Amino acid sequence: MAVTLGTPLAKVLGPKTGTGMAEQLGLHTVLDLLRHYPRRYARRGEQTDLADVQVGDRVTVLAQVRSVTTRPMRNRRGSLTEVVVGDGSGRMKLVFFNHRHAQLKPNAWGMFAGTVGEYRGEKQFAHPDMHLLDGADDDTDWARALVPIYPASKDVSSWVIQKSVKLLLGAGGGFGELVEDPLPEEIRARHGLLPLAAALLDIHRPTTMEDVERAGHRLKWDEALTLQLTLAARRRAAALESGVARPRRPGGLLDAVDAALPFALTEGQREVGEELAAELDRDQPMHRLLQGEVGSGKTVVALRAMAQVVDAGGQAALLAPTEVLAAQHVRGIRALLGPLGRAGELDGDADGTRVTLLTGSLKAAAKREARAEVAEGRAGIVVGTHALLQEGVEFADLGLVVVDEQHRFGVEQRDALRAKGNRPPHVLVMTATPIPRTVAMTVYGDLEVSTLRQLPSGRGGVSSSVVPVVEKPAWLDRAWERLREEVAAGRQAYVVCPRIGDLPGDEPEDADGAPPEEDGRSDRRPPLAVLDVAEALRAGPLAGLRLDVLHGRMTPEEKDGVMRAFAAGETQVLVATTVVEVGVDVPNATVMVVMDADRFGVSQLHQLRGRVARGKHAGLCLLVTEAPSASPTGQRLAAVASTSDGFELARLDLETRREGDVLGAAQSGRRSGIKLLSLLEDEELIAEARAEAIALLSTDRGLADHPGLAAEVAALASDERAEWLEKA
Repeated sequence: MAVTLGTPLAKVLGPKTGTGMAEQLGLHTVLDLLRHYPRRYARRGEQTDLADVQVGDRVTVLAQVRSVTTRPMRNRRGSLTEVVVGDGSGRMKLVFFNHRHAQLKPNAWGMFAGTVGEYRGEKQFAHPDMHLLDGADDDTDWARALVPIYPASKDVSSWVIQKSVKLLLGAGGGFGELVEDPLPEEIRARHGLLPLAAALLDIHRPTTMEDVERAGHRLKWDEALTLQLTLAARRRAAALESGVARPRRPGGLLDAVDAALPFALTEGQREVGEELAAELDRDQPMHRLLQGEVGSGKTVVALRAMAQVVDAGGQAALLAPTEVLAAQHVRGIRALLGPLGRAGELDGDADGTRVTLLTGSLKAAAKREARAEVAEGRAGIVVGTHALLQEGVEFADLGLVVVDEQHRFGVEQRDALRAKGNRPPHVLVMTATPIPRTVAMTVYGDLEVSTLRQLPSGRGGVSSSVVPVVEKPAWLDRAWERLREEVAAGRQAYVVCPRIGDLPGDEPEDADGAPPEEDGRSDRRPPLAVLDVAEALRAGPLAGLRLDVLHGRMTPEEKDGVMRAFAAGETQVLVATTVVEVGVDVPNATVMVVMDADRFGVSQLHQLRGRVARGKHAGLCLLVTEAPSASPTGQRLAAVASTSDGFELARLDLETRREGDVLGAAQSGRRSGIKLLSLLEDEELIAEARAEAIALLSTDRGLADHPGLAAEVAALASDERAEWLEKA
């Protein structure tokens, strides 16, 4: 049978193995298996990671049999065989019930796979899968230097994958002819890259770790270039769209906004504002990401862009992730515009516009009226939640889509709102979570990027401290004293908890972004809850203060009432979930106490901290945790407390989180095609691939002379692997 890269594995390996690989590992073709790279490599006689495996991990280890003991079981019939294996760095016990393998003898080498358990404080495998390296079936050839350990499943072991890959690679010279290299020869030469066939051979059957490094570098290029070509193609397609220019009009709403601002724009706000104004003046739709520090004034920049579009006869839609934030945006914009934001009302300015709120919780009559204002064009600025995306919401002339807190939405939601325009509207997406350069070039690679680093003058600044309650319990008492001192001085405070409390189906509310627990504690108590903490504070350290609660299960009317009371200073302490994470702006709030701070991610803590010191008074953020100071979690919190530079913290966030959390489905490596590329380590490679992708697509023929690359891009763009790009 002639084998090609597209041949189904079932035809090459047999129905049982091929079906198992397809169902459990997502490997369907010869190319899929060749792109299923080893997770790591083991070497006989050298220390591996046996000492580092954790209880509950499913792992494959290469180890040597040290001892074999068989004895009758005490409480039931049959025998128990205990085998101790070691690898130079540690030891582990293998337990078999009523089973004795004839070749399990001292000094024998083998690979053992299973879920790590523990019995009487000792790690063990119970009835592990195993493959003894006895010299048969060319095991000695496989283990002559480095033994590849593959991502495996319960029924498809690493050594089955090894033998299958070896079969595909073959012993003769036919493999090189089987593999067609999609990478142009001039790119390979320019960057010193191996041919694809050589890279695949070296990644699966290396002699040295230098082989692995060279092969991995080439294969990373395949991933990076295909991804960057896909993103560059999207940018080119967007550049060919024809929209509507929205030029600035002197004496209009934008000038009125500028005159009404109670503060001077920062230099950064002016520069980005001019950048947006110039792009809005073109008939090619803008596609831009505005990232900036917490409190850097992105909303003002967006409002000025929306005012320019309204002046040019269009409408602007602001998509917010929560009803609390949407309602706050509307209050802030209406207050700033004054009569110019109430056109058509008794006290409104006829030359102004209407600012309309559209959310899912509006009563039927109010929703109908809001939709009519939008459809008839009376509402120039429309602020809403996901309700803006629903069928039945029509715009008279949608000219600008603004997406606030982009990380809460997917590309498909952004495009659903864009589709409501008669012509492709301009798009501005915003995030207060600073983005490392590699993420900007990948996850947001279809957007141009603007950055605001400068904070408005007059801000008091925030100091942060970790409160390790187990090591220093008295510090928590002092934290509540500091909060009372700020309230006594006329200020206000937040207390943030990861959970709501005694409500049906309660679970942590949006406490996402935290890395998996690193400290090995499997008996952690449930996260602290708003309702419980509020009750304890009322009866204890904050007794006598005006305290209220805010969480996502409250009705919109309840949430709006609570926020209004807090903004007006009627409430002194707000105990809340992360519903206050984004956009909430109460300048008089100066203290935030984050309970169970270790349950939150780095960027989320930075966002939360940005809710205080938004006025002239200095702020204080206290990160309360039970994690030991010396633990990875404690060190992560200390790093957050040590800097207020969001861009530095963004890199820390990338270091402490799994990259799959950033790349969505890329974590599995199945859908995105991203298996080796690292956003943290491969910044230079990604930048070089981006430049090559732009150069390739800038020629008249594009990829017409590179059918292999075109096929790779088409596969990523057309099948389900592109899903992560839509949702990242």
